Amino acid sequence: MFSKVLIANRGEIALRILRACKELGIQTVAVHSVADANAMHVRLADESVCIGPNPAKDSYLNIPSIMAACEITGADAVHPGYGFLSENARFAQILEEHKITFIGPSAHHIEIMGDKIAAKKTALELGIPCVPGSKGGVTTAADAEKVAGEIGYPVLIKAASGGGGRGMKVALNEGEISTAWSTARSEAKAAFGDDTVYIEKYLGKPRHIEVQVLGDGQGNAVHLGTRDCSLQRRHQKVWEEAVAPTVPMKEQDEIGEICAAAMRKLKYSGAGTVEFLYEDGNFYFIEMNTRLQVEHPVTERVTNMDIVYEQIRVAQGEKLSVKQSDISFYGHAIEVRINAEDPQTFAPSPGTISFYHPAGGVGVRIDSAVYQGYKIPPYYDSLIGKLIVHGRTRPECLQRLKRALGEFVVDGVKTTLPLFQRLIDEPEIISGDYDIHWLEKYLKANQP
Repeated sequence: MFSKVLIANRGEIALRILRACKELGIQTVAVHSVADANAMHVRLADESVCIGPNPAKDSYLNIPSIMAACEITGADAVHPGYGFLSENARFAQILEEHKITFIGPSAHHIEIMGDKIAAKKTALELGIPCVPGSKGGVTTAADAEKVAGEIGYPVLIKAASGGGGRGMKVALNEGEISTAWSTARSEAKAAFGDDTVYIEKYLGKPRHIEVQVLGDGQGNAVHLGTRDCSLQRRHQKVWEEAVAPTVPMKEQDEIGEICAAAMRKLKYSGAGTVEFLYEDGNFYFIEMNTRLQVEHPVTERVTNMDIVYEQIRVAQGEKLSVKQSDISFYGHAIEVRINAEDPQTFAPSPGTISFYHPAGGVGVRIDSAVYQGYKIPPYYDSLIGKLIVHGRTRPECLQRLKRALGEFVVDGVKTTLPLFQRLIDEPEIISGDYDIHWLEKYLKANQP
């Protein structure tokens, strides 16, 4: 068992990891920027180290400062959470060179899946279905036109080293391909320092379905079912469900086993998420996230599994505690991300929380690190917390979510709570009949 884990993150995920460590009897180290000196995970950790000024590049992304914190405190493992350095292969490699365990996959697997072209090639080799597209990077406008013509319009041009919708452009016809290709390259270069882009077939009304996997690096791997993350704004998820509604369970079981088998072949270690677009009964691989996901709690609720606990166990060299036959699914779970944002314009709303009353009751879980009097800094993402509800059926879950949203109070800053209070009554939400474009269209049609 690790003696001391340094948590290289902040906010609700840092607190989530800290709680898991405490339940395992592991000492914890919180690192923080100047702005986060009074954060909840800092207050509750056994030790804390300030690693730099407010900007993330000078603190949470500052590898030398984090390594120094490991040295000072004697931490023998680091949990990166999500975001920041969680998918940084160089960071994982540096930790390994210093005999400190990275609680996550190998640097090699992070590197493979971090490059979307390499990830797609690997997925095809492992038998995971992929979206038709270019075999590699598309380096000229002429090549872009040729590939798009072969695939058939519309097409999607994507940054090879990207995420979050940056470096991503749609070309509906031949007249748009050249501009879309050059714009995607420029955005990719500015955002990621790499202008490599590739082309895929653009699907008209897909759902975003992902499969949670766990591996122990010893050839054992399982899947924990699916999540539907189709409700998105600017390619950012806002609402997630497990298991995926409207997808037949037979299809879910089949794609889950394909993903688990692929992880066994890779000898993948830790938690990971294989993400797909789903349309007309077909799954198309888009990427793999080699880390814990923001939306992992909905999977925990329907499987009664503690994903962070398993991450820590396998990082210590232990085998998975479960086989696929041990995993069952119980009811339905929904998570909504409550952000400190204007619910109409989505402009950030940092400031001091003057009153805080989270929802409670049967089937309700809150993952949050804020408290009354907490000052939300303007330097990081705007996530206040996650409201997760569970029910025996999806209708029961929706009704429980409606009740919980009515109880949740956050004063002093604007939040996205009113958005979810509106969405919960929409017929398409109630029926589950939505795709990845639905929320953008809804917001555009309901602008004040």
